[in-house]
Amino acid sequence: MSIWRKGFRTLGKLGALTAVALLTACAHTVSVDGEFPTPVGNQHPLTVGVYLSDDFRQFTYSENRDDREEWNINTGRAQKNLFETVLGSMFRETISLAQYPSNLPRGLDLVIVPEVRELQFTMPRETRVNIFEVWIKYDMHAYNQRGDSVAEWVITAYGKTPTAFLKSQEAALAQAINVALRDAGATLYTGFDQVPELQAFIANKQRALTMKTSTEDE
Repeated sequence: MSIWRKGFRTLGKLGALTAVALLTACAHTVSVDGEFPTPVGNQHPLTVGVYLSDDFRQFTYSENRDDREEWNINTGRAQKNLFETVLGSMFRETISLAQYPSNLPRGLDLVIVPEVRELQFTMPRETRVNIFEVWIKYDMHAYNQRGDSVAEWVITAYGKTPTAFLKSQEAALAQAINVALRDAGATLYTGFDQVPELQAFIANKQRALTMKTSTEDE
C-alpha cells in the first residue's frame, strides 16, 4: 500500500512540474526597441519642456487571461525614443525634464507630459489571419510655466504585422507595435496644430512676439 501511495505522490509531483513547465512555455516576452526618423517641417517658435515619467520610460503591458497565453510587452524604450524624436523636431527648443513639476528651468512656454492610457492587441487565431493587430492610446497633457493646464488631447495609434512570414509570435507582435508607434508619431506631429487650445496658445504667443518686434523697431 505504501508503494502505491509513494507512486501517486511521485506522479503528483511530476504532474505539477509538467504544469509549471507548460505555463512557462506559454509565457511570451516582447521588448520593443524602435528607432524613428526625425520629421522635417516648420518648427513652432516655442521652448517646450518634455517630461517622460519613469512609468512611461519603462512601460510594460502584462496580460495573463484564461483564454490567452501570458504576455509581457515592454514598449518603454521605443516610445521614449519616439516622443523625444518627434517632439524634438516640432519646436524651436526642446528641454528634457528629469522631474515635474518642481525645479523647472526658466523660459519654458509649455511642458508636455504624455501618458499611456491603454494597449490592446489581437492574435492571429483571433483575426484568422497570420498577423497581429495593435492599438495604443496616449493621453497628452500640456501645461504652462506655472503648472496650469493649457490643453489635453488623445492620440490613438494602430499597427499590424506587415508580413505573415515572421519566425516567431514575439517578432510579429514587435513589428506590429513598431508600426503603431510610427502611427502615433505621425498623429502627434500633424495633430498638434489641430488642438483648439494649442491653436489659441500659439496664436497668442505669435501676437506677443509680433508686438515685441514692432516695439523694438520703433
